[in-house]
Amino acid sequence: MNVGAFLITFREALEAAIIVAIIIAYLKRTGREKQIKDVWTGVGLSVLASVILGGAILKIYGGLEEKELFEGVASYLAVIVLTSMIYWMATKGRNIRAEIESKVSKAINPLALIGFTFIVVFREGLETVLFLTPFATQDLGGTLAGLIGGVISALVLAYLIYGVGMRINLRTFFYYSSILLVFVAAGLAGYGTHELIEWAEEEGMHLGFIEEPAYDLGIPKESVFHHKGAIGSIFAVLFGYSVKMEWGRVIVQFGYLIVALYLVLRAYGKEPSLAPRNSRLKSTG
Repeated sequence: MNVGAFLITFREALEAAIIVAIIIAYLKRTGREKQIKDVWTGVGLSVLASVILGGAILKIYGGLEEKELFEGVASYLAVIVLTSMIYWMATKGRNIRAEIESKVSKAINPLALIGFTFIVVFREGLETVLFLTPFATQDLGGTLAGLIGGVISALVLAYLIYGVGMRINLRTFFYYSSILLVFVAAGLAGYGTHELIEWAEEEGMHLGFIEEPAYDLGIPKESVFHHKGAIGSIFAVLFGYSVKMEWGRVIVQFGYLIVALYLVLRAYGKEPSLAPRNSRLKSTG
């Protein structure tokens, strides 16, 4: 199982489950129970659209000759979207319930509610597809296992929160998961840079010191500590670990890590507490 794929899918699926739970709870509270079926219709359509999009991207990738260029661009795109999602949750996520309820209150007819649910859930699906594309191009089986495991785990946790009434501080959860995802994103940025450097070399471009090796640990591929080994691969996904890196990869990966960590910690640090009372969500059923 790809740990990075699991973590990303778990977080995205949990966000989608929270959104759906907020919508359903609001409909029940305002006497609009009959419209809950429209919510599930929107959810189903968004999941279908996400699956089709993911399949289309993989099919396009399979027919490409310049796979390094595709993987590099896909990794950079995933980093951009992942970073915006992390920062948005850190700065605006605490108001998500009020924003959703306000928009649901205006979605009176079935088509409007289906459309709204589709958009907010598909956004999570689109992000998941973009995030997992770089992982899928490297290890499709492990990525699919991480995807399935992440979805199941998120649904179980969502049920425990909203169905059973388990109390959990979601703000704290998103804080620590955001920090871990910054490391994942840094690794993706580094991997994307490595692929672009390889593509440039194949095209006969000379990048100077950027393509020169910054370090080489000399660990053989057969070792479990190689970045493709049993242990090293876990650190590679979570922290961008590699037994050797070019200077360009080092600069991009660790430069991103420093800046992104600073922004996320600063965004959460502006709040008086990571565990305010009103952030502890109870069952909405």
